[in-house]
Amino acid sequence: MKTIKLTKMQGCGNDFVIIDYPEYEKTGLKMSELAKKVCNRNFGVGADGMIIPKLNPENKEADISWYFYNSDGSTAQMCGNGMRCFAKYCIDNKLIDKKSFSVETLAGIIKPELLDNGLIKVNMGKPILENKKIPFWSENGEKKLTALDREFEITPVSMGNPHCVIITDEDPMKLAQTYGPVIEKHEFFPEKTNTEFVRVKSRMEIDMRVFERGCGITLACGTGACASVVACVLNNLTENKVKVNLLGGPVFIEWQGSADDKEQDIFLIGSANYSFFADYIL
Repeated sequence: MKTIKLTKMQGCGNDFVIIDYPEYEKTGLKMSELAKKVCNRNFGVGADGMIIPKLNPENKEADISWYFYNSDGSTAQMCGNGMRCFAKYCIDNKLIDKKSFSVETLAGIIKPELLDNGLIKVNMGKPILENKKIPFWSENGEKKLTALDREFEITPVSMGNPHCVIITDEDPMKLAQTYGPVIEKHEFFPEKTNTEFVRVKSRMEIDMRVFERGCGITLACGTGACASVVACVLNNLTENKVKVNLLGGPVFIEWQGSADDKEQDIFLIGSANYSFFADYIL
């Protein structure tokens, strides 16, 4: 019987299992197989994703790297809530000896920072809006798609991973439940997509519900919150600093970009919390 030590963390209810690499090596499993096993909510620990720190990044401009897997065993280019948890874990476990550092991800280098109030601020980089790089494809380049019985106007955005943002006056949760699984696999998104349904409350606050690629409906999605604010700013619906109400709690997004100046970094600010530490029996 094999046991490994792991840590369970969450950011706004978006939860992750973190396993140090030496513990992972004990399992004899592929990372994708381990992710599916530990993330299973009935037969495992239960989580939206699995994170394994990588102490020697290939990009020497980064301080550290990670392996990130969704609960279905697929990899993700980036995860904002996961990054906040990862940052706190690295600092608390002395994998990093400074409050602001750089992390190598499949989406490029991401820079988290531990603030004095205990929140984590993450420089998520610049949103990607070029269709080919998202990637997004549609006939005639139209920003509309049909799912089941509905046609939606959409704003495709990449935060290192693809997002389809839909701004609506309807209940975003009902839309996510009904249309999220269909849009995730829509032909316009060749790498599948995360889908955000956004209801604007004011120019400084929005509600968002998300159907995550490879996970389904989750309590929170950091990159999705960023993509949602980018879409709202581009459509002149909000200011540049916005409170995003997620199912698991609020995060705060800052983006000084506009329709005329899209080359601005976007910042995600929110909490990261421990759930428990455990010895897991494989």
